[in-house]
Amino acid sequence: MATGSVRWFNPTKGYGYIAPDDGGRDVFVHISAVQRAGLVLLPQGDKISYEPKIGRSGKISAENLRLI
Repeated sequence: MATGSVRWFNPTKGYGYIAPDDGGRDVFVHISAVQRAGLVLLPQGDKISYEPKIGRSGKISAENLRLI
């Protein structure tokens, strides 16, 4: 599992971004992944672990989220 910090998340818009600890590009996170993890929101700066998945558009998104 990869780890990172929540850079930005807006529950109204339904998405946000995680800054990976390895210094790579920010990873997209959708509200559906947050809800599947049993969370309501992701406060900025919170540490999180996730599985990076390549979506239909070819961009990486976060799945299987866990606060750490």
